[in-house]
Amino acid sequence: MANFILSAFADEYSPEFARQLEGLASFDIKKIEIRGVDGKNISVLTPDEVKNCKKMLDAAGMSLSAVGSPLGKISLDGDLDAHFELTRRVCESANILECSRIRAFSFYDTNDRREEVIDRLGQMIEICRSFGITLCHENEKGIYGDTPEKCLDLKKTFGDSLGIVFDHANFIQCGCEPYPGAFELLGEYVDYMHIKDATADGTVVPAGEGIGRIAETLRELDRREGDLILTLEPHLRVFSGLDELEHGEKTKVKGTYATAEEAFGAAVCAARRAIEIARSK
Repeated sequence: MANFILSAFADEYSPEFARQLEGLASFDIKKIEIRGVDGKNISVLTPDEVKNCKKMLDAAGMSLSAVGSPLGKISLDGDLDAHFELTRRVCESANILECSRIRAFSFYDTNDRREEVIDRLGQMIEICRSFGITLCHENEKGIYGDTPEKCLDLKKTFGDSLGIVFDHANFIQCGCEPYPGAFELLGEYVDYMHIKDATADGTVVPAGEGIGRIAETLRELDRREGDLILTLEPHLRVFSGLDELEHGEKTKVKGTYATAEEAFGAAVCAARRAIEIARSK
């Protein structure tokens, strides 16, 4: 049986880092995938700001599951030298935070440019390895690794040097079947998951209310031994910083929750319910 551990993008609870930690504590969640801190993305924080985050985490008895960076969310025609420097900066922050995983993507504007993707992503992976960090690739619409087949291509190319983050809603938004389709290809390679579901038209909904079959996926993963991080990425309400996280078509948000706290709470309850369902049969 796996040990499912909940983590979260707590900037969807509040833009204020102190409030994020309070919110996580209220839901008895001890892990965070850090992304937005007091209105700033983790990638632009100064070393002193990062050290302050570490002090606050320690005081709250919390730790990171990953750094939710924007690395790889750039066109292949962008300033890649600057992006590699940003990769080093994020790695330095991850080291301060004592976190060994950084979430990343595989570039925009990649049609018929696989070799360029492999070269640039490979350079980012090597930078991370030099800091003792694993770069973990998330499937997302619009990037090279948006389909299960391309995610598998990246994994087979880089092997253990590249982690795999599995996101049901993102596959749905790309017209792919998360389970069993994508999971049949990627299940054995999943390092951790982002928990968000979506309806057939791509609208994000709580886990179990869409077509992702998250509970069935967790039932398969429960055959593993050891820890498995399940990071809540609610996307149930527009939150500060959402626009800058996206490129092109915007995420459809159900928008039925009055407050960010209410939406976050719904995501937590849905994730825990999915775990219960996974283990009930």
